[in-house]
Amino acid sequence: MITQLAIAILGVTAIYLSQQREPHWQRYACIFGLAAQPFWFYTSFQAQQWGILLVSICYAIAWATGFKNQWL
Repeated sequence: MITQLAIAILGVTAIYLSQQREPHWQRYACIFGLAAQPFWFYTSFQAQQWGILLVSICYAIAWATGFKNQWL
């Protein structure tokens, strides 16, 4: 239950921030997106949903790229 709540809150926040007009807010999207990834990994591993786990890894790479571009 807590993992689903974390996925919902962090994921929706990341998407919302990525669609803002001001770059100041957009740059925080990757932080929330990355914060959601451990919950995705755990949930997909526990459910043995290997396709979702693979997609989660791809999302993590994309969010990490955003972090590198926006923060480093």
